[in-house]
Amino acid sequence: MSQPVVLIAEELSPATVEALGPDFAVRQVDGTDRPALLAALADADALLVRSATTVDAEAIAAAPRLQVVARAGVGLDNVDIPAATKAGVMVVNAPTSNIVSAAELAIGHLLALARHIPAAHASVKAGEWKRSAFTGVELYDKVVGIVGLGRIGTLVAQRLAAFGVTLVAYDPYVTPARAQQLGVGLLSLDELMRQSDFVTVHIPKTPETTGLIGDPEFAVAKPSLRIVNASRGGIIDEAALNRALSAGLIAGAALDVFVQEPPRDPALIAQPALQVTPHLGASTDEAQEKAGVAVARSVRLALGGELVPDAVNVAGGIIDPYVRPGIPLTEKLGQIFAALADGPIASLDVEVHGDLNDYDVKVLKLAALKGLFVRTLTENVSYVNAPLLAEERGVQVRLVTDPVSRDYRNVISLRGTTTGGDVHSVSGTLTGPKQIEKITEIDGYDVEVPIAQHHVVFTYTDRPGIVAQYGSAFGAAGVNIAAMQIARDEVGGTALSVLTIDSEAPAEVLDDIRAGIEASHFTAVDLVED
Repeated sequence: MSQPVVLIAEELSPATVEALGPDFAVRQVDGTDRPALLAALADADALLVRSATTVDAEAIAAAPRLQVVARAGVGLDNVDIPAATKAGVMVVNAPTSNIVSAAELAIGHLLALARHIPAAHASVKAGEWKRSAFTGVELYDKVVGIVGLGRIGTLVAQRLAAFGVTLVAYDPYVTPARAQQLGVGLLSLDELMRQSDFVTVHIPKTPETTGLIGDPEFAVAKPSLRIVNASRGGIIDEAALNRALSAGLIAGAALDVFVQEPPRDPALIAQPALQVTPHLGASTDEAQEKAGVAVARSVRLALGGELVPDAVNVAGGIIDPYVRPGIPLTEKLGQIFAALADGPIASLDVEVHGDLNDYDVKVLKLAALKGLFVRTLTENVSYVNAPLLAEERGVQVRLVTDPVSRDYRNVISLRGTTTGGDVHSVSGTLTGPKQIEKITEIDGYDVEVPIAQHHVVFTYTDRPGIVAQYGSAFGAAGVNIAAMQIARDEVGGTALSVLTIDSEAPAEVLDDIRAGIEASHFTAVDLVED
């Protein structure tokens, strides 16, 4: 069996390839060479990029085997996430790889603004010695405003505390208790701009945050304000910043990021009080290595069929080790449910009973949906696009948790209704030290059957001779019955048989058995393996 192909489209650290390990065929391509990229994607199972490679709908369509796109960094502006999701392709990044580097760059800009370091450096290099022209200010005893107290903003706050500053912040999503833990006072954006001597921006760019700091904010700022944006271009309105600097409304600014990169506003760049760097937030050896190693590990997980905590288009979140064994079990239960239903499904409840109730089990809903659709759809089905496939088909899906499990420590049940009104259910558990996957209930009948690749499930009127009848039919067809269990509601009532067979049974044999025993419901379950 050939190794999965991992395509690296940009220069990544040697540690990235090392972290991938020997299990993959690693290939290189220049991601900016569009024809070469599209050709190389034809047999790629994973694609690793940084920021220069555009991974759009065309690129994703050119990669029928693609399972994961990994961005060795934080931003995902160059990846079409909706197109990837629709195609069932996981998108991952390295959200924490550059947070220390970004925080340190912001602080470096604050200090350089306070002491005119870039201008003084250029002056001395030009042969001048103008000490009085570069008189600066101390950070000590100043008010520093932080816009955004996420991971990077928090690191900035922790580091700035040592400078003896008063820390204030604007972040509508942070609780007063959390801010108090950090030694930060929460303010409105207007008040932060009024009170601060320095401001540093650390929020994502969204429609709501684009242009967040503009003319009204600069109008209320102190003339001594120095502001830094090492977050995302456009959060500070560049035209408004140019006006504020020209009018002397603020003392200075530093930008590492721009609306367009490289920046195309020469008037802004020419401002004497503006300090600029070419998007260096993640440009450290450490950040690049962390990013490459992180996404390499994510690629290994994704190509191993596992969910990835850093996947941006999968709602599974971080998976506790106690929950993880339930994922393949639930996926198999989804396949069994789809076979029992034998038609379009209107609603599905994924029920989790027992100790698992104490954990985050959202991932089990994804696993159930993947199993539900993998049997019935010809398109690629993954944890990524399974919720979208359910939504497109009008399937109402609920996750229900319950601390009580009657017979086992944990039971996962799938209950649902077809569009024709039929109701079906299947339950399963993991038993013993080896965590054996077992079916524990089908359509209300209690059973205990280890899950295998091939099962036959049917109901019929309980009467003598039935077992001999279908046993003989399978034997004549050369299909071996490996195990069998029968449950019934009462003597002479309705019985349910679950057979484990060693190979897929021919359709005509199943039809003959169904007719011969006058089965009221008859299902062949042949599990699809990834």
